[in-house]
Amino acid sequence: MANFAKPSAPHFSVEVYQNEFLPEGGREVHAILTVTSTGGAAARASAARGPAAVVVMVDCSGSMDYPPEKMRGAREATAAAIDTLRDGTWFAVIAGTHTAREVYPGQGRLAVADPATRARAKEALGGLTPSGGTAIGTWLRLADGLLRQSPAPIRHGILLTDGRNEHEDPAALRAVLESCAGRFTCDARGVGTDWEVKEVKGIASALLGSADIVADPARLTEDFTLMMEKAMGKEVADVALRLWTPAGAEVRYVKQVSPSVEDLSGRRTEAGPRTGDYPTGSWGDESREYHVCVHVPPAAVGQEMLAARASLVLPGAAGGPPSVLGQGLVRAVWTADPATSTAINPQVAHYTGQAELAQAIQQGLEARKLGDVDGATAKLGRAVQLASVSGNADTARLLAKVVDVVDAAAGTVRLKAKVADADEMTLETRSTKTVRVKKT
Repeated sequence: MANFAKPSAPHFSVEVYQNEFLPEGGREVHAILTVTSTGGAAARASAARGPAAVVVMVDCSGSMDYPPEKMRGAREATAAAIDTLRDGTWFAVIAGTHTAREVYPGQGRLAVADPATRARAKEALGGLTPSGGTAIGTWLRLADGLLRQSPAPIRHGILLTDGRNEHEDPAALRAVLESCAGRFTCDARGVGTDWEVKEVKGIASALLGSADIVADPARLTEDFTLMMEKAMGKEVADVALRLWTPAGAEVRYVKQVSPSVEDLSGRRTEAGPRTGDYPTGSWGDESREYHVCVHVPPAAVGQEMLAARASLVLPGAAGGPPSVLGQGLVRAVWTADPATSTAINPQVAHYTGQAELAQAIQQGLEARKLGDVDGATAKLGRAVQLASVSGNADTARLLAKVVDVVDAAAGTVRLKAKVADADEMTLETRSTKTVRVKKT
């Protein structure tokens, strides 16, 4: 087994953006938490970057042979991902059909990456041949079993599919996702246009990974390489956003709002009196932002209180106390000045708009599928308006492939008569991606 040096853990900082002023009797406090992780000398975490474990799950159902470029692209992309593994990484490759089969190294184990194992793994990719159906839960279950053998703190999956999960009951997939949640993260990709967006995004969401479309199989190698590079850049796993609130206050919701919108509210686990943890997964050098809404007890003008304490924490070793990686405070101050209490913090306003943008796209596309032209036009028009105001140029470009934009500022659009499946699926898949607040 390889030996690993233990470099310094990353440093976490928490910045709080809010308008802390409420009118007399006001109760709702909103704040944006900007969490930044940077590598540095401060050893403030109990786990530092070290070995990682990665399992690549490749759809090998019969549909991957139509056209043959899909299967060829999947083999080439998996080979590129294997080349990206850093020495010492535990890894395996799974062929997924209506069952799950180990392609490399086999015998229910993981290999440790070095020049020899990478070469053997790439030779074994000839075993990725299309046949059979699709039961994604079996792929994830096998990946989970393999990853659990590794002592690596970072455990990650990469999943590629080209079709719907037709050979497995939806409840079975949900059960597997629930059992795997918190044990490893997983990026999911759909290749071509015959897969189900909600299914792939649901897998990535449950396992705190990313979801995307690769409409052209020729782009798989680039995408797999980038995914693996990001996985190799993770430094600390199992980080939770911990929120403490005082007596009488309660957290209404917690949403990740950058780099994508993800509602974490339903994933709270109790961590002590008036304290709850929300999972955030693995971190490298990166920044993410979270929108926290807290209801506080009403108070009179001039009163002030701590509405919430936000901390980034790691589980303690061997059941010991958790490590606090960073902390920020959310305040509430009651004022009689209407101008002060009604001002909206720019970060809060921006990310509220980004969340609305994602929702408008999803609702607009659903209305379009149902033939509701007026509803689709209204929602997608609002999406165009929000994308324009926030400077979300990538989303604006995707919207322009689905609607003809008459006036972006006013949100006036016309639905296109014909839309390529790949364009509609790309918009739906990437609808939750956001942009940061513009620097002024």
